[in-house]
Amino acid sequence: MLPAMLIVIEGIDGCGKSTQVERLCTRLAAAGRRVTRLREPGGTALGEQVRGILLDPATEACPTAELFGYLTARAQLCETVIRPALARGETVVLDRFYHSTLAYQGYGLGLDLDLVRAAIRLATGGLVPDHVAWIDLDPAEAARRRARARGQDDRIEARGLAYLTTVHEGFAALAASGEIHRVDGRGTADDVAARLDAALALSP
Repeated sequence: MLPAMLIVIEGIDGCGKSTQVERLCTRLAAAGRRVTRLREPGGTALGEQVRGILLDPATEACPTAELFGYLTARAQLCETVIRPALARGETVVLDRFYHSTLAYQGYGLGLDLDLVRAAIRLATGGLVPDHVAWIDLDPAEAARRRARARGQDDRIEARGLAYLTTVHEGFAALAASGEIHRVDGRGTADDVAARLDAALALSP
């Protein structure tokens, strides 16, 4: 039986992340893996409720409250979905995980990174992905793609280009440290998929 694996795809909204998650799941399933596709926040009843609150433009939350909202959803997902799936030998492909928290709430909102990491460890129970790929796309281009696709920003996206540029820089810092793999998000979906496979160095 193929070994269990947790793969995470990261990036700002509009970078093509969700498209690549879908395509990667299809390729992995075709290679004989049992695949579970998940997103953060979400993946559980609690997580989806929290997602709705966190992304609702009407929601008012200070940076620390926002952080704990994401951690609430993550703790439930790790305990009730991800760990059981890995125990069954499945490959879990996750659309965002804790590196988004570091980028969006740590770098983006200025929360202390050491404290954020400690809170993440508590929420995840120390669960660490086998592979993390960051799809790197210029925030201005990502914003143009989002506008073409749906026209209305959620609560996080509505903070604007300056905020998302800081988030992007946070992801870049994580990639520079070797914590995540950078994947060039320019070009066609096929171009990005080929780069993603090379970065993850996946085999069936």
